[in-house]
Amino acid sequence: MSEENAIVFDIEKFAVHDGPGIRSVVFIKGCPLRCLWCHNPESQAMEPELLFNAGKCTSCGQCAAVCPESCHVIRPDGVHEFDRSRCLRCGRCAEVCPSEALELVGRKMSVSEVMDDVMKDQVFYQSSGGGVTLSGGEPLAHFAFTSALLKAAKEAGLHTAVETSGFVSPERISALMPLVDLWLWDVKASPAKHEKLTGVPADPILSNLASLNDSGAEIILRCPLVPGVNDGDEDLRHIAGLANRFGQVRRIDLEPYHPMGEGKSLNLGRTDVFHSSFASEEDKERWRRVISSLTKTEVHL
Repeated sequence: MSEENAIVFDIEKFAVHDGPGIRSVVFIKGCPLRCLWCHNPESQAMEPELLFNAGKCTSCGQCAAVCPESCHVIRPDGVHEFDRSRCLRCGRCAEVCPSEALELVGRKMSVSEVMDDVMKDQVFYQSSGGGVTLSGGEPLAHFAFTSALLKAAKEAGLHTAVETSGFVSPERISALMPLVDLWLWDVKASPAKHEKLTGVPADPILSNLASLNDSGAEIILRCPLVPGVNDGDEDLRHIAGLANRFGQVRRIDLEPYHPMGEGKSLNLGRTDVFHSSFASEEDKERWRRVISSLTKTEVHL
């Protein structure tokens, strides 16, 4: 088995919304997009990162005692100061933190290590028609690792799925086609506003989607919708239009925005924290109504 490595920040077990049956979802760190609303901001950078939740900190000082760069200082008034500019992301502080205020996100794993973890639940995949889903971040940004992991999963007889933004070279899409049973294809916004909202243009993504469709791949469109940002009529028509244009699209999944990413962005020390409100029931009904009126493809919400 290949010993390619990548930074994995989570392996979710018993997932039932990321492909058929019971699945393990492998979240690979690193993404070329910078979606404003990203609910996993810790997935964007390629390297491990340290989350610091000041609200959980008890100022016990154990982190300061083990930090090799003196990044953590407990002031006399009990305030915990954390200097990220000095942090090596070694994770020693997180290992000793009793209140879990510190967490190192991401660790290097080999294909063998991931497969050993995934295969612990083989009996559930077999009984439910499930398997493994690669997500992120952007799994296609780690082509060698993703290819090797998908190959190993197929050799083990597992159903394979990949959730992707599709922002990758056509050659990589073509190379992975034989290894992927289901593509969970993210639709972020209409082409006119795509680059402004995600940092990358839509044209390469749409071209890759067309290639997948022509190959006969099974596709589900996944559409994160943020009220007032990417849920206008133009965006909804774009989603329906993709389903009508590409006959291999089996379903449209609408995913309402939730603010999970806000707290994590703050805990990563970021200042450019995106904020939006939850979608209302009226918002959700409008999304479903508009898209369903324009396509016969099944819409899930």
